[in-house]
Amino acid sequence: MALLGWVELMDLQAAHGGAAARGSALSLESVLAGAAGSTPVIDRFDAASGLNSASGPGLVLVGVGPGDPDLLTVAAVRAIQEAEVVAYPVARLEAEGMAATIAAPWLRPHQRRLPLVFPMVVESAPRRLAWRQAAEALAREVAAGRRVVLLCEGDVSLFASASYVLLALQEHHPGCPLRLIPGITAAAAAAAAGAWPLALQRQALQVLPTPDDPAELEALLETALACPEGQRPVLALLKLGARWSWVRPLLERRGLLEGALFARRVGWPEQRVAPATEVPPDGEGTSTYFSLLLIRCGWPDLLPDTRYGLG
Repeated sequence: MALLGWVELMDLQAAHGGAAARGSALSLESVLAGAAGSTPVIDRFDAASGLNSASGPGLVLVGVGPGDPDLLTVAAVRAIQEAEVVAYPVARLEAEGMAATIAAPWLRPHQRRLPLVFPMVVESAPRRLAWRQAAEALAREVAAGRRVVLLCEGDVSLFASASYVLLALQEHHPGCPLRLIPGITAAAAAAAAGAWPLALQRQALQVLPTPDDPAELEALLETALACPEGQRPVLALLKLGARWSWVRPLLERRGLLEGALFARRVGWPEQRVAPATEVPPDGEGTSTYFSLLLIRCGWPDLLPDTRYGLG
């Protein structure tokens, strides 16, 4: 199916004639719509695979990526556009919701919106109640015979509210038909934006929220640097926020600031992706919750040989 997908896309590009030569890019809309007078490429994928995701009621948990609507997968766009009900998390009922904002270009006017409140609180009880209520609301929609999607910022399985809903559904509604569509993570999008290889060969990639305590981060770095040189992990510290004011000098003391990558609001108009050395500890916007840091603790031994000036 993957090979067929690439062949179909190349055929579609050929059908568009010399668009690339004229300097106009092939848009995702044209990929979804297909070449003029032909079956849409995405429909041909389904025909070739024998899949028909709109065959009946069910729930699809959809990862919408970190911010850029063009980073949604074709499967995500298809699921969203086939849905009758579009659910999405909000911090309060009057809020729009980041996942819904990301997916907005792919929503259709006739679809019913279903905001689900996930309170941003520390206490356990309100969060557990919200997860259970969200699961119940989604299960009711599916039981009524509707196709439903739950939008999730980033990926549906990585530090995602959707994961708690999934667990609640599996516990209380095991018969509810559902599937998951992964999304691009902020760490992957940041690495791509910064042309920054995430991990190579035998390196581990550790993805975790930024520790609240400097001592905890010190211990984490100590463990990473104790690994053999070619196997030292790459750390992806999420939810960096105001911690950057003390994380930056800590990395500088460790000799790890050089080569680290800072990213803020990846995929949004105010995106900033820059070498960590260029970001002051108290710079504008550095304290935003939606910021992250990629730290390279070492390189593998086997790398391209640049001594001969190839190219």
